[in-house]
Amino acid sequence: MTIIRSLLFVPGNAPNMLDKALALRPDAFIPDLEDSVPIDEKANARSITSSYLERFAATGQLIIPRVNSLDTGLLEEDLTAIVGPHIFGVSVGKIDTPVDIAEVSKVLQRLEIRAGMQIGTVKLVPWIESASAIVNVYEICASSSRIVGVSLGAEDFTNDMEIERRGDDRELAYPRNAIAIAARAAGVLALDTPFFAFRDPDALRENSADSKALGFRGRFAIHPAQIDVINQVFSPSDAEVKHARRVVAAFEEAASQGRGSTSLDGHVVDVPVVKRAEALLELAESMGT
Repeated sequence: MTIIRSLLFVPGNAPNMLDKALALRPDAFIPDLEDSVPIDEKANARSITSSYLERFAATGQLIIPRVNSLDTGLLEEDLTAIVGPHIFGVSVGKIDTPVDIAEVSKVLQRLEIRAGMQIGTVKLVPWIESASAIVNVYEICASSSRIVGVSLGAEDFTNDMEIERRGDDRELAYPRNAIAIAARAAGVLALDTPFFAFRDPDALRENSADSKALGFRGRFAIHPAQIDVINQVFSPSDAEVKHARRVVAAFEEAASQGRGSTSLDGHVVDVPVVKRAEALLELAESMGT
């Protein structure tokens, strides 16, 4: 599974912000053609973003532009401007059903052929942002091999539900669980909604830790200051790695004595526990932590 912990939004019509972003190292850059760009700036954003893609690709980080949704009528123009060898994938808002994924994939296939790329090269990160999308979330996640992750769009979701956003995220309890479970079942990443209080790193850390505990593997950043916190939270900590090694060692010792379980620090260590520890150690190794 691809590792994407931090995904940084950068307005696609702002060269000064794109220039500054080039010095940063999120796991993925998200040049944005959608919500951060006013309607009369859409064409300008396409042109500017397209001109920056090669420079962003040179950083070695993933490039996943966010394009406008199908219902806007702008998606094909957006994709035409950006599909090429420099992007890893595209992020598409307001996906409600697998049919939407099929429609986006048709456009991508046509543009891949035009660019001389292998069909399926451009990956997808759809946004789950409505009640309908939550109901269909597993089918969406499993609908295409292009999909590498799915994202929760909390603001649009609560707007669709006609409910208020709360400080403690109670209103997101079910959609977060639904997305995390569906994504895991489909073998793709669950990516959490942006955290808007960008001047409060402690709150970001706590909120992201809760998200990670549900099964999310990363989240979107709306400010450069959020990148390090997000990367830290969604990476195994030194304490977690040390504990996992102790779990594996304790289990191996028990197994050498013919036992199928043991205990460590007053807690049972059996096969599911050791498998979880081994998975964490594998993740830590893949991240170089």
